Amino acid sequence: MKLIKSLSMGVIALSAIAYSCGGGSNSSDSGSNTPPAATTSTAESVSLEDKYKDDPVFVAGSAKAKEAGCTACHMVERKIVGPSYADVAAKYENNAENLELLTSHVINGNVGVWGEVPMPAHPHLAKEDVETIVKYVLLLKK
Repeated sequence: MKLIKSLSMGVIALSAIAYSCGGGSNSSDSGSNTPPAATTSTAESVSLEDKYKDDPVFVAGSAKAKEAGCTACHMVERKIVGPSYADVAAKYENNAENLELLTSHVINGNVGVWGEVPMPAHPHLAKEDVETIVKYVLLLKK
């Protein structure tokens, strides 16, 4: 009997906590206290993948990057071993000079631009494929 009473009190306490944290709110309430800025910020928090998902440069480059194994060290918006694609796009303007420079960095390897972890050489990748990947990366401006 004591165990059932303790469990019941625990369930009630957890329910009260969940409800007070918003678990019991009804989204159709007309008297919502949510400020307008909080409801419109969802458009600003769209991920880069969602933002560019229909762009042909994004689609082709993303596929080539996955195929080449770039995702082992890089992610779109988060640093893993190497910088995120968004950080690269923020650092380099999308122009022919940077396209050639970054293509060279991928094919020949590089170290020192993003710290001491080296970017290994990828001489087995076709230059056209690497250019497609670099165009995709440079597209990903925040």
